[in-house]
Amino acid sequence: MEWVFDGGRPCLDLVNTLRSRHDGGVELLTGPGALAEWLSLAGFTTGEVPVTAGNVLAAKALREAVNRVLLAVERPDTMDVDLVNNAAASAPAPPPRLVLTEDGLRREVPAPKDPVATAFAALAADAIDLATSDAEVRVCAADDCGLRFCDASPRRNRQWCSMSRCGNRAKARAHYARVSGRDD
Repeated sequence: MEWVFDGGRPCLDLVNTLRSRHDGGVELLTGPGALAEWLSLAGFTTGEVPVTAGNVLAAKALREAVNRVLLAVERPDTMDVDLVNNAAASAPAPPPRLVLTEDGLRREVPAPKDPVATAFAALAADAIDLATSDAEVRVCAADDCGLRFCDASPRRNRQWCSMSRCGNRAKARAHYARVSGRDD
């Protein structure tokens, strides 16, 4: 599995776990192990986290709702907005505690009781922040890609999910066409 974190925002990296949307889709969240690996690599969990098949279904539902909300041309569907809001509110962080030490007081934040729900809440909150920002969500211009990314460039004219992947390929094809006198 090739995880890609080129979305520029965690919620878009989640959306990008369904690849090749333009061509029927390739699902990367194939089961609890895949979701646990993605959550770890994305920095939401550490160590072994129990992930269930229900968590995978919830992640996919959140992913698709985030995708539809962020790419809505006009007004997003109420059900998608509700799903994102419910995910954002579902796992409040445990409150910090004061711990007495020999040197005085220390602030301690206990580990969440449900790290998967906490990760989903953070992803939903990120989607809310992105949806209400002036950054634009774009779909990679490469015909064979379709990854979503956050375009926060000054002129809002970024075309590719990653210059090192799709941008270089597009520029190489254009250069080859110019040099060989072909139109592609």
